[in-house]
Amino acid sequence: MLWVSFGIMLLAAALIVAWPVYRNQRRFSWISASMVIGVIALSAGIYSRIGTPSTESAESAPVELEEMMRSLDARLQENPDDPEGWKMLGRSYAQLDNPAKAIAAFEKAVALEGSSNAETLISLGEAMLMNDETSIGGRAGELFESGLALAPSNPRGLFYAGLAAANHGDTNLAAERWEKLLAQSPPPQIEGMLRQRIAEWRGIPVSADTGNSVPAPNAAAGLSIDIRVGESAAAAISASSSVFVIARDPAQPSPPLAVVRRRASDLPTVISIDDSNAMVTGRNPSAYDSLEIIVRISASGQPMAQSGDWFGQRIVQTADVSTVAIVVDQQVP
Repeated sequence: MLWVSFGIMLLAAALIVAWPVYRNQRRFSWISASMVIGVIALSAGIYSRIGTPSTESAESAPVELEEMMRSLDARLQENPDDPEGWKMLGRSYAQLDNPAKAIAAFEKAVALEGSSNAETLISLGEAMLMNDETSIGGRAGELFESGLALAPSNPRGLFYAGLAAANHGDTNLAAERWEKLLAQSPPPQIEGMLRQRIAEWRGIPVSADTGNSVPAPNAAAGLSIDIRVGESAAAAISASSSVFVIARDPAQPSPPLAVVRRRASDLPTVISIDDSNAMVTGRNPSAYDSLEIIVRISASGQPMAQSGDWFGQRIVQTADVSTVAIVVDQQVP
């Protein structure tokens, strides 16, 4: 979980820096690609040093990294059939802003793994973007697609594949991918930017002054959901499992209208879903006469249903009820 959290924080930092440039250019340019890769590399470098934050260790870190890379490179020349070593070398070269060598290292790792590791494919794509911004329309874009096919919920895969789709003019696909990213409860620092870009791709009017779609969310129009867990589910789930409470339009289930995330340790509980939880600004739950409410307990931590997940669901008429009780007692085959 530590690395998942760290990865999301890096993605948040990259988005914060890259968004202003991408918004103005409406395409993934060399500048924005470099910003994304640069921020990720810088963040990784800072993270690797905070364990011993003395001035002396900070100053010696680049030298130590170069020495480590020389030692690793020498070991890989003697034992080239080590994909983990090549990936470590690739990450190190990317951190030192040497995309050509990062690409060469990741290429070896991809070949050794038979193109079967999503993270490695995406890392190679990132290095290619760092080296050539136009590659998002070529091999880098293909790598992101391949990585996403292997790991459909991978945050970096969803992010980059979404940008690749937008670069090709397929804004519907771009929005779908970023809606899946949004459903993973990204850090609040980037949530607003994700919602704004998705709204633009979906053709929902956005105010130039505020960046908010019209109409504004009505947080008061909420639905209370009383969540209980059936005996069979309670015996099978872990307290650390993720709980996704999803509101969607029964006539058009995808994408969801709103998603709230909790932990199984919080159950039983009562939560409220209102317009402030809308996944896409302008598609507010209060605007729908009926809502399908799904409560899913996910052992994998992913919002998409997977075999073994426990769930409960109901369709409600929003004009008739303000509270709905849902028992989680069904299992995905």
